[in-house]
Amino acid sequence: MMLNPYQIIKSSIAGGIASGQWRVGEVLPSENALCKRFSVSRMTVNRAMRELARERLINRVPGRGSFVAEPVAQSGLVQIRNIAHEIVSRGSVHRSVVLTLGWADATEDVAADLGARRVFHSVLVHYEDDVALQIEDRFVAPEMAPSYLDQNFARVTPNAFLMGVAPLSEVEHVVQAAAASVHVASLLGVDVGSPCLVVHRKTWSGGRPVSVAILYHPGARFRLSGRFSA
Repeated sequence: MMLNPYQIIKSSIAGGIASGQWRVGEVLPSENALCKRFSVSRMTVNRAMRELARERLINRVPGRGSFVAEPVAQSGLVQIRNIAHEIVSRGSVHRSVVLTLGWADATEDVAADLGARRVFHSVLVHYEDDVALQIEDRFVAPEMAPSYLDQNFARVTPNAFLMGVAPLSEVEHVVQAAAASVHVASLLGVDVGSPCLVVHRKTWSGGRPVSVAILYHPGARFRLSGRFSA
């Protein structure tokens, strides 16, 4: 099947970015230059650039031109994937820092979700190539993972451990946008008030609640995706 002219332009630029012809932050050829190079109208070029911007491959700055964007980490919304595996699969290095690991008194909402007043609580920051990508604030039902507090979560992620001791049977995701608080901004290395993607995740194993997690991501470095069949 033949590609439309805008698809040819889009593929050419995306391929140049992937091959390193243009690096992050470099300016791309102007729309006028692309019109001449591909012998197409300004409208055709504009459509190609709009799609590249929508896919976050480029940044368009009015009056200045189009620039190669920083790669944006992507995670599957449908699947529960280990963030360490996601990061390594992109050719990057994962590390995590454990900020909290211990018992906690559950809030009313967490107690209702997990059926326990005293729960395990962990807070980690996950890094991709030393850039903070996720804050993981997790509460766990003690009866479902009795040895949770004995784990070294700098070596194995809570997700990987829980999947081993309480295999997932059901998950609920709620995704919202939020402005970074002072605390969140300091951990993610972003400005206070900058946009964040926040995922509220509940998991069950064999119909029994296992964990409640709140996952904070810097909006400029992260996106969620999913593909569904009717």
